[in-house]
Amino acid sequence: MVSGEGVIATEAQGLPIPLPHLDRVLVRRDLILLFVVAVANLNIVPAIAASGALTLWLWALAFAAYFWRQGVAVIALAQRWPGEGGVYLWTRNSFGEGHGFFAGWCYWLSNVVYLPTVLLSCVGVGLYVFGAGGQQFASSERLTGGVALVLSVGLLLLNVRGQQMGRWLTNAGRLGTVGGALLICLLGAWTLRGRGSAMQWQDLNPHGASLRLIAVFGTVCYSLQGLDLASLMGDEIREPRKVLPGAIFWGGVLSAAIYFGVTVAMLIAVPHEQIGVLSGVLQAVSTMAGRAHLQRIVAPLALFQFTAILGTASAWFSGAARLPFVAGIDRYLPPALGRVHRRFHTPYVALGLFALLSAVLILMSYAGASVGEAYLTLLSIAVILQMVPNLYMFAALWKMTGGLGAGKTRRGYLRGIATSGMVAAAVGLVLAFVPTQEVRSLWTYEAKLFTVTALVIGSALFFYLRSAARVGMATGE
Repeated sequence: MVSGEGVIATEAQGLPIPLPHLDRVLVRRDLILLFVVAVANLNIVPAIAASGALTLWLWALAFAAYFWRQGVAVIALAQRWPGEGGVYLWTRNSFGEGHGFFAGWCYWLSNVVYLPTVLLSCVGVGLYVFGAGGQQFASSERLTGGVALVLSVGLLLLNVRGQQMGRWLTNAGRLGTVGGALLICLLGAWTLRGRGSAMQWQDLNPHGASLRLIAVFGTVCYSLQGLDLASLMGDEIREPRKVLPGAIFWGGVLSAAIYFGVTVAMLIAVPHEQIGVLSGVLQAVSTMAGRAHLQRIVAPLALFQFTAILGTASAWFSGAARLPFVAGIDRYLPPALGRVHRRFHTPYVALGLFALLSAVLILMSYAGASVGEAYLTLLSIAVILQMVPNLYMFAALWKMTGGLGAGKTRRGYLRGIATSGMVAAAVGLVLAFVPTQEVRSLWTYEAKLFTVTALVIGSALFFYLRSAARVGMATGE
């Protein structure tokens, strides 16, 4: 499984295969494409672009202050601790078992929360397959929420039976990201040349920017996750120390170009106040294709994007259910989560729990909110949960520099990287609690965010202390 936040797991009779036994088959080209697909997620762009042209400055800030520093941190930490587990392993080795568990717990739950946003995006894009008649249902809470729940049940049944959606679906996801980005950028350039732009130069003036506008910075940082794939793939890469830095650099450059280009194209095509957070990419494509008299391409492209997003959702569903076991935090959780189906040899209990949590989150997010607000609420929760392990990652980098045998220059450089990354992650976490301009139900939005955050912290303490008490009883302490 490959997710936007970066997890890879394989199966043999429903159980993870130890990565040290995998062949070293990945070269730089493979890694660059993998990083692009893992990082560049077009589904998130509409939620960012809807805040207007000033988000281009936020992209630039996030690229400079967060994204490439994440790459440096991943390379340094993966070389220091090359085992599987990523941020869980780095945090555990740096700050102890309890902190490692909490970082892994938040990382896992951020994946769990993110799946409903992918499903909702899938529904929003799918409506474009049916033309204008389908698009009129985009604001229907019952339809979008109901179809998202049906899709989650379908993914559960497929994954329990162990049926894979096929290599073609994975390739569709890659083509959907790269091809879709290229198409919208070309249409944006054509629109700018022949029809003018909905975005004006004065829109880039940051004077008077409100806190609610820059609140999207956390989402921008969240969208740039995925470079930590390297920490889980060291045993599959040929000459990882030589290949990883260049692959992360070029993968990061291409991902940044995709995000920036698609955001600009959307702002050229559609006034930011009219961008739909669920299906803004298809909305922009439809607008620009209509101006170019190419409206016939919209429905096939929507079907292709729907299939690609569904493939991404399936991968998230399959992998996030296994994430606790990949990360090594399974010993703190109920043993039932490790049960394997007798016939299909899949972790059906973990998959069922994941489907249940996704359904609860979808239903909860719609309480007192519109379709767009429900999506933004889930996305903000995912941002909050993801920024916690990011803070741990940069803190681990800072602590690691104290034991380096390198000179003062290298230590100072890495500590500067760690400091900048921690500041960016902390700012992103705090700003995730600030509603963007699209949120209307302020108190409902805040109540949901604080409730879920409290539940995450409380559940982490419960499972960790429960496990610690069990160990103490077993040892007689």
